[in-house]
Amino acid sequence: QVQLVESGGGLVQPGGSLRLSCAASGRIFSIYNMGWYRQAPGKERELVAVITGISSTNYADSVKGRFTISRDNAKNTVYLQMNSLKPEDTAVYYCKMVIRSSSGISYAVDYWGEGTLVTVSS
Repeated sequence: QVQLVESGGGLVQPGGSLRLSCAASGRIFSIYNMGWYRQAPGKERELVAVITGISSTNYADSVKGRFTISRDNAKNTVYLQMNSLKPEDTAVYYCKMVIRSSSGISYAVDYWGEGTLVTVSS
């Protein structure tokens, strides 16, 4: 019904930048929160940043001042601009969206992307 497709991951040197994108497609009536999470090897998945339907944002302390989350509602897309990247930012990054599929449905469902690998290394 709904698919999330991420792009923009890759290998970058410390201090570099990357921009992740995540686009939703399918049966979509409304998208509420959009967020980015990450999971490093041997660690649990953690919240990186979230943006609400009214574009208020919240960030993990470890990325404040370096990462910026934004959304384009017309494109059903969320972005994560990552600057001043550090080796400890290396992880698989996942997007998540809370989506209501129809006006006839009163609830929203969490959808996840498949993940995109970000490697920060010299």
